Amino acid sequence: MTKLPTTGLRVVLHPIGITGCYNEEMIGLFLITHATYGESLIQCACHVLNKRPLQIAQLGVSLQDDPLDLLPLARDMLKLVDAGDGVLIMTDLYGATPSNITSKLLIPGHVEGLAGVNLPMLLRALTYRDKGMDTLLTRAIAGGRDGVLNITDH
Repeated sequence: MTKLPTTGLRVVLHPIGITGCYNEEMIGLFLITHATYGESLIQCACHVLNKRPLQIAQLGVSLQDDPLDLLPLARDMLKLVDAGDGVLIMTDLYGATPSNITSKLLIPGHVEGLAGVNLPMLLRALTYRDKGMDTLLTRAIAGGRDGVLNITDH
C-alpha cells in the first residue's frame, strides 16, 4: 500500500485498485457484498451525489473466493476507511459469506455491521456518518427500510 499525503486528506492506493480517501471527522463506510453489488451501489451514490464520497471502500466476494483468504484483505481495507471515528460495514445478505466475513470484523461501538444494504440505506449512511455511530445506525436502517415502497401507493 502506498500512502500519498494531500491537503487534509489521506489517499491510499492498493495494488489491486482499491482506493480509499478519508477526512478525519466522519465514520468510514465499508461494503462487503456479493460480486460487484457493492461497487455498483457506490457508483449509483456517485451519480446521485455527483461526486465519489470520501472514506468508502468495497470488497466484492465471488463464488471462487475462500473467505479465510479474504479476511486479511478485509482487515486491511477496514483500516483504509477508519480515521478513528469508527466504520460501518454494510453487507447484502445476512448469513451469506460477505456477512460472515463482516461478523469477524465487528468491534461493538467502533466497527458495526448492517445487513440488507440497498441504495437508500447507503445514501442515508453517507448523509449521517458525521453524527455518531448510534445516529448513523438508526438512520441507515430507517433509510433502507423506508426506501422500499409500493410505487402505485404513492
